[in-house]
Order: sequence, then C-alpha cells, then structure tokens
Amino acid sequence: MTSGIFQVAKDGAVDWVTLNRPERLNALNPALVDELLDYFHNLYFDHSVRIVVLKGAGRAFCAGLDLKEHANSNSSPGANVGGPAEGMRAQRRIAEIVMRMRRAPQPIISLVHGAASGGGFALALASDVRIAGQSARMNAAFIRLGLSACDIGVSYFLPRLVGVSIASELLLTGAFIDAQRALKVNLVSDVVADDKLVERARPLVESMLGASPLGLRLTKECLNMSVDAGSLEAAVAMEDRNQILCAQTSDFREGVRAFLEKRRPVYADR
Repeated sequence: MTSGIFQVAKDGAVDWVTLNRPERLNALNPALVDELLDYFHNLYFDHSVRIVVLKGAGRAFCAGLDLKEHANSNSSPGANVGGPAEGMRAQRRIAEIVMRMRRAPQPIISLVHGAASGGGFALALASDVRIAGQSARMNAAFIRLGLSACDIGVSYFLPRLVGVSIASELLLTGAFIDAQRALKVNLVSDVVADDKLVERARPLVESMLGASPLGLRLTKECLNMSVDAGSLEAAVAMEDRNQILCAQTSDFREGVRAFLEKRRPVYADR
C-alpha cells in the first residue's frame, strides 16, 4: 500500500494516507493522479477500512496541478494535443478523484497545512472533515491561470460549505483564504499548530470508530444525499431506510447492550 509518491499506513481500520511529493509541494502529476484514482476506486468495496485520514508530506497539503510536469503532456487538462476530446478525457480523469472520494463509504478527514491550491483545494473540499494547520492557505488557483475557477468539484462543494457570497468572492478572485478565516466561515472544523494536526485528528478517529461500521457508512451516505435533497420528505425517507437497515443488525443489539453495560461496543459489521 506504499509507493514513492503515495503512502498508505494502516492502523487497524484506519488508513493514514500521505501525498509524498514534498519537493513539488505534493502537486498532482499523472502518476499521483493514478494513485489517487486507484486508491479511492478500491476503497469503495473495502469495508476493512472504516476511516481515511489524508495529509501531505513536507511544507504543504497539495499545491494543485504540477504545471511543470504537465506542460508538455497529453494528460494536461485543456491541452491542445489531441484536441478537445483528449482534453476532456484528461479533465474528467482528474475530476473523477473527488467523485470517488464522495462515493467512498468511509469518512475522509483532511489535515491541511501550507498550500491547498487548485486540485489540492478540491481534495480538501471533497473530504468530510477538514482540520487546518496554522500555515494553511487555500484557493481556487485555476482562475489565476486563465481558466474558470469552477473545476474539480469546487463550484459544487464550496458554496455548500461557506455560502454563495464567500464562495463567489473566492472563486471570482482566486484569493487565498487563511486558516483563521476558514475557521470563521466554517470551511474547516478547527485550526491547530501544524505539528499538532495528527494529534487533533485522533479523537475524531476514535469517536468515529465508536460507531457501528454500517451506521458510519450510512451516515456519510445519507448526509451527502440530504445536502442535495429536494425536500424534507426525501431526506426523512433516506433516514428511515437507514435506521431500519441498522436496526436489523447484530451490531445494533451489541450497541444497546454496550450502552446499558457502560462499556465500549465490539462490532462485527453484520
């Protein structure tokens, strides 16, 4: 589960994933894009993994697309080589990463420090929980390169997290948002010193592990669907379905017993 540029450290049911191109601020090159696509694709049916923590090595989370490496590559979004069809395939390949992150049943916690620009910003936004280090600086860098700021799911996630006004400001200008303002507008859950990010994530991980595996997966699924639900009735219908599914499991009975016996439940995911 480890390559030179993409590292996965397994700790029980938790995957600690590190983007490992520190000399390039973990910028996305074709090889790293492939690693992310493969990882989140395989994660979909891997119920042995219950939680993912995503972070970057070195001085940054992810500085976006590696423009130097992509400059003369057919895999560069918008590249003229091959025409619009080839450019569209490359564009969709990168965008597929965030769609696979949202489809993954595991909660994803991103630990953001330093630059999280462009594609790195998209990775953070597609996560379920974001914790920022004090050095974190995030922006939709695409618009500063002559492109639209609306890329890799950013125009979908950002207004849902911070509202249309702040999203418009950030997307139309490409301006950076620092850690403290990100906390103020609810873009991140907390801000800590950079060297305390992992320590801050551990209580969240432990709390999530206290949920039943099915309950945790269905909670992420229902929350995602409820954000886009067309009505209260649609959201409640999903909630009702999930509760009845969970109530049929041995884990529900174990959860009730553990609560009454004042102990930590031992779930079997069935």
